[in-house]
Amino acid sequence: MFKKSIRKPEGPANNGRRHTGESGESLAVKFLKKNGYKIIEQNYRCKLGEIDIIARDGRVLAFIEVKARRTGQFGGPKWAVTRQKQRKISMVALKYLKETEQMGKKARFDVVAIRLLPGVPDIEIIKNAFDLAY
Repeated sequence: MFKKSIRKPEGPANNGRRHTGESGESLAVKFLKKNGYKIIEQNYRCKLGEIDIIARDGRVLAFIEVKARRTGQFGGPKWAVTRQKQRKISMVALKYLKETEQMGKKARFDVVAIRLLPGVPDIEIIKNAFDLAY
């Protein structure tokens, strides 16, 4: 028996979310660089999932989740990194560390929360946003 591949429809809502995500990540990269981070990778993917940004902040490797919101309808962006999302990011981070032979390096999980307000966006870096959740 064949499995059906299920894809999300390419409707206006999906395109809007993708645009918000891409805008958010672009703003996050600029903001992180301005705040001394050195970007190593963007959109690191493996079979376990994805990490938006991997960067160095001094001697620490930061695995960064970017959350952007255009409205407050679903709560603030920093609250969107659920326990389930933290677990997935943790598994991907461990795979990255093993793959790049950096298991002994100091690392942490940061969140960049962006409210895309008219005019100037509100951007916040939450360092050590959560602990390893694996």
